[in-house]
Amino acid sequence: MSNTNHSLTRGSIAAKAAALLTAAALGLTGFALTGGNAASAAETTPTAATAAQSQEDTPFDYYAGIPNLPSDHVFENITLERLEDILRYGKGNFVILIGGTWDSATTAALPAINTAVKAQGIEKIYNFDPHLDNAGADTLVNINDKNNAVDAFAKTAFLKLNGGLGTSMGLDCAKSLLPVRRHKAKQMRFIDIILGQVETARNRLGVELPLTFMNSFRTSADTMKVLNRDKRFHQDDIPMEIIQHVEPKIDLSTGEPVSFPSNPDLEWCPPGHGDLYSTLWESGLLDILESHGFKYLFISNSDNLGARPSRTLAQHFENTDAPFMIEVSKRTEADRKGGHIVRDKVTGRLMLREMTQVAPEDAAEAKNIDKHPYFNTNNIWVRIDSLREKLAQSNGVLPLPVIRNYKTVDPTDASTTEVIQLETAMGAAVSLLNGAICVEVDRMRFLPVKTTDDLFIMRSDRFHLTDQYEMEDGNYIFPNVQLDTRFYKNIHDFDDRFPYGVPSLAAAASVTVEGDWTFGRDVNFYGEATLHDEGRPSYVPNGEFVGPQGIEPDEWL
Repeated sequence: MSNTNHSLTRGSIAAKAAALLTAAALGLTGFALTGGNAASAAETTPTAATAAQSQEDTPFDYYAGIPNLPSDHVFENITLERLEDILRYGKGNFVILIGGTWDSATTAALPAINTAVKAQGIEKIYNFDPHLDNAGADTLVNINDKNNAVDAFAKTAFLKLNGGLGTSMGLDCAKSLLPVRRHKAKQMRFIDIILGQVETARNRLGVELPLTFMNSFRTSADTMKVLNRDKRFHQDDIPMEIIQHVEPKIDLSTGEPVSFPSNPDLEWCPPGHGDLYSTLWESGLLDILESHGFKYLFISNSDNLGARPSRTLAQHFENTDAPFMIEVSKRTEADRKGGHIVRDKVTGRLMLREMTQVAPEDAAEAKNIDKHPYFNTNNIWVRIDSLREKLAQSNGVLPLPVIRNYKTVDPTDASTTEVIQLETAMGAAVSLLNGAICVEVDRMRFLPVKTTDDLFIMRSDRFHLTDQYEMEDGNYIFPNVQLDTRFYKNIHDFDDRFPYGVPSLAAAASVTVEGDWTFGRDVNFYGEATLHDEGRPSYVPNGEFVGPQGIEPDEWL
């Protein structure tokens, strides 16, 4: 099996993809293509079965149980859209295999293919399964028909959760207004990229794709000002915002609503993104969407730039006929403390379990990523009619588990009164709807920015913002970044210490910065880059390389 570099024009891409799909349709499941391109465009990876994980199940693996195929195999299941992106934009060495584990001939060949490819140093075999979700040969044409995917997408509306201020980073405005990176010399905020993704989908596919933000009382004015000033973005019939509810913060010491006379607004808080459902009910948005012919609602966080609209997932969701679908992805050590999917032993339904809901004696097992291998991306698909029916049964308020969130009344000042905020999680509704499912997606569907460590990576050269407003990372392996919270947690302190932008991460496996360091222009991190606290403000000069031993000494040159 040889590796060759393909120079692919738009026409040859279409022809190549057509040949691949024809081979698959004819049952030539062992047909493979070797090439010189590794995927750089991110798209979803619906697996051949839902990624639901029981507390007693073994970890789900699309290739599990195949004789002689080792657990460290290099196969990755991809969608049609991802296949096209790989052929058009990819770099490096790769193999593409057409077929699925439902076919005995393909299954028998997988171990040998895996061995041969790894022997040549190739780290990835992209496996396109035309059947997806084991739908069967009779639905092969429908699944691969772009027109059908666009048709499902045309019935989809887009909702962004936008109630957060980013107080953990010291922001006092909507987090979606935070600049993420530059594109063609222009500063791009979260909201600019979101609008660009929507406009791109509308123009490329000819769909309406209405966009609604669920704002809080603190983010509404800033967000609507941006939407009303954007000359490209127009939306008349569907509301551009709904406002979530507020509730009092509870004084931890008294159990009563907290008092904070110096800033009474801080006495109140949003009740978590689980409040979405009641807000949808009271706002009438579900009725409005249904009256305009929309059947599906895709919901995601505004600080997750990986959760762009996807026609592939829209069609997959339509094909499943499920009322509710959560996008999940494989947990890594960095995700051990996040919400994960389990199955209720009594009802058999899926459940979202947050770590705050885990008993202390069960914490170690809950963090076991082999036992519970999937985390919730908070990208959720719902059927509008199913959700409306469920809300009607409970008078507009879903019985979601309540989570206690411990903070201070002024989240930017740790010396203020300790409070409890009572919240619910949007994903917890998975346990309330019969037939709810999960689908495993590519990690690039989950690019949240919760801290300045995350922002550091997003602003670095590990990512590229395309003209289609997609965040791309060439190898999907993100370096672990730990910046000293004393000096970098606050966004203003962070920006002050990177006056020329963040250093290069192209050669970095991890970055650890201890102490107060300011960085010059064109600084490069490599390997396990580490800077130790020198007990005083320190400076990394222009053009320096920082590695495991700190700033590279001049005598190394």
